[in-house]
Amino acid sequence: MDDSLYEALSRACGECYLGGGCCFEARPPLCQERIDILLANGVSPDAVEFAGYKRLRLKQDGFCVLFQDGNCSIHSFKPETCVAGPFTFDMDGSILQIFLKRESICPMVRFLKANRKAYDGLFELSVEKIVDLVKAMPPEELEEILRIEEPETDLVAEIRLKDWKPCR
Repeated sequence: MDDSLYEALSRACGECYLGGGCCFEARPPLCQERIDILLANGVSPDAVEFAGYKRLRLKQDGFCVLFQDGNCSIHSFKPETCVAGPFTFDMDGSILQIFLKRESICPMVRFLKANRKAYDGLFELSVEKIVDLVKAMPPEELEEILRIEEPETDLVAEIRLKDWKPCR
């Protein structure tokens, strides 16, 4: 993704009228590699919890523990599902299903639908990050993640993961 597209997406995210809605009650899954990256960048081990899968904790106000002053405090190295933003996923066997949240959940969707270059760029990056996450998750944790309902989404792609087997 080129810098101008990254800046446009960041600006669209920063102008969200929901005030960090995607960070409210967000419990992004964390693979061990992402935990190591977070810790190496000064995130406290206390920010991570295990409740069926490794994830970021919530503060008492319901926002992600790393949501500070209306912004993500780890934007440059945030979890894969946070990078994917309005794109989310499910699995049907070895088929990775990519969903797009509706605008009522993420106002950035309007921007993406109006800008094909932005949509394609974020879609490509999101698929890459989601595939990395899926491949890195222990099977029992991935099963737990896949139980999470994602209302108000639309299926936008199905991708067969060749030779995919959950890590053990």
